[in-house]
Amino acid sequence: MKSINIESMLTKAQKLCDQRAVRLTPQRRLALRLMAEQKNAISAYDLLDLLRISEPQAKPPTVYRALDFLLEQGFIHKIESTNSYVVCHHVGEPLHTSALFICDNCGLVTEHHAEGIDQLLKELAEKSHFTIQHSVLETHGICSQCANKAG
Repeated sequence: MKSINIESMLTKAQKLCDQRAVRLTPQRRLALRLMAEQKNAISAYDLLDLLRISEPQAKPPTVYRALDFLLEQGFIHKIESTNSYVVCHHVGEPLHTSALFICDNCGLVTEHHAEGIDQLLKELAEKSHFTIQHSVLETHGICSQCANKAG
């Protein structure tokens, strides 16, 4: 996953929350920070373990509420195939389709805009009288580092 400036991303997230009149509570902010610090996607229970380091009283509902909020605001993506979460590298940008490339060997997740696919999905949705609210494409394979190690 490409590296992000965590402080810049958190500032953008806070500004968006202020504009939307929603609260980026300290727990939600911490969850987002912890996720941004991860190299790979993270499960809810692994996130809970990290949260408990600074908030020992944190329970599963705490994490799931934070994840639901962060998903709703578009700050993170859920990887359905692995039931894990990853920070969106395009926080604050207009609605977009993200293509997530997931290494089945090391777990690395790389996010890219799926620009050409965006338009195709929009056209298909219009034909079906369907309104897209959120779209994430997941593609599994082997990253270049793992492929080089194997070769």
